Amino acid sequence: MQFTEVLKSYQSVNCYLLSCLNKECINIQLWHAIGNSFYKTLKIMKRYAAACTFVLMVLLTSVSGFAQAGDPAARAAQMKQRLITELKMTDVQADSVVSINMSYRPQMRDIFQDESLSQDEKKAKMKAITDQADKRIQPVLGDPLFKQYQDWRMKNMQQMRSGKAGNS
Repeated sequence: MQFTEVLKSYQSVNCYLLSCLNKECINIQLWHAIGNSFYKTLKIMKRYAAACTFVLMVLLTSVSGFAQAGDPAARAAQMKQRLITELKMTDVQADSVVSINMSYRPQMRDIFQDESLSQDEKKAKMKAITDQADKRIQPVLGDPLFKQYQDWRMKNMQQMRSGKAGNS
């Protein structure tokens, strides 16, 4: 082979290599673009997954809270526990107070749901039922504890009216 032929073949190989390299560069750039896009999409999907997990946890917690609020046995157990811890009642005293209050609950619910009554009429009827319950509760607790119970009940009613939880 002559020198010119070798030079021509070298130039053609060199051009071919340069064009391959340029193609590779394009492929590498394309690969980075795809990789970056995939990474961003993955990041967004992780955020959505975290947000969905948070919403699911909130929903499950609120459903659990509603289930307890609607379950009379759970509500009674919660009230009994609060009476024991906050007012230092005995188990017997707390059971008695809870059962007396639960016995008047249907009457109070009927009054609360009666749309024909005004707010003042509802208050008056609720007060009468509360007084009946108090007449049964006072002998069980005795005067000092009964006074604490009335104060505790009043405080919890004010918290419920203001929209706070009664778990203080």
